[in-house]
Amino acid sequence: MLSAPEVDLTLVVPYFNPGPRLHQTVAQAVEVLRGTGRSFEVVTVSDGSTDGSEQTLDDLLSDQVQQVVLPRQSGKGQALRAGLSRGRGRYLGFIDGDGDLPPDLLAQFVAIVDDSRPDVVLGSKRHPGSQVVYPRARRVYSWGYQQLVRVLFRLNVRDTQTGIKLVRRQVLQEVLPLTVERGYAFDLELLALARHLGFTDLVEAPVRIVERFSSTISLPTVAAIFRDTLAIFWRLRIRHVYLPRHAPTAGSGR
Repeated sequence: MLSAPEVDLTLVVPYFNPGPRLHQTVAQAVEVLRGTGRSFEVVTVSDGSTDGSEQTLDDLLSDQVQQVVLPRQSGKGQALRAGLSRGRGRYLGFIDGDGDLPPDLLAQFVAIVDDSRPDVVLGSKRHPGSQVVYPRARRVYSWGYQQLVRVLFRLNVRDTQTGIKLVRRQVLQEVLPLTVERGYAFDLELLALARHLGFTDLVEAPVRIVERFSSTISLPTVAAIFRDTLAIFWRLRIRHVYLPRHAPTAGSGR
């Protein structure tokens, strides 16, 4: 259970062996958040990195920038749980630490929060306003995967997997303790559970990715994501492992 909020925004930056791009990503995120005029904290989480990248953040550590170092690689989902569970923000979110998503996007996300207080603001590569350059094969894969997600989970969003999101604290309080995914399917699990628990105000925002992602999607990775997606469906729709659906509470406390 998350404690009472103390700042406007918590931003978690998970990473695994990101190299020199990490420092720039975190420094820019801090600069952008300061520019919003909102109180904030940044929680960086090393997912068992072995390249010494956490040491590049030493000059940024302060009351506003914290460092969490996990002893071994456990997956993006586990890193996000470690960071989000420490968060003190009224909204809590994350951005990938590898720099593929420019931190200046955060200003627009905060503006959306200020304007309408949605349950979740999520970046979407398939938003009409997005500027994304990536291989045709990956574009086809992404489209096909989101169609599968739409059918299995009745999620009315075009992209669950882009690594930038902001979540209202009440939503995260109910959803985070139920999550079990340790890898990339954490994003899908988060959104599917939010909808399942009645939080349906999900706002997609455009993103900008003008250089190719720092990693490629291998067949084993695709297989793992597909397996984890079906596992979420099995737990949610077949075995009903997650808490039963209750009356929607979205919007309360705004």
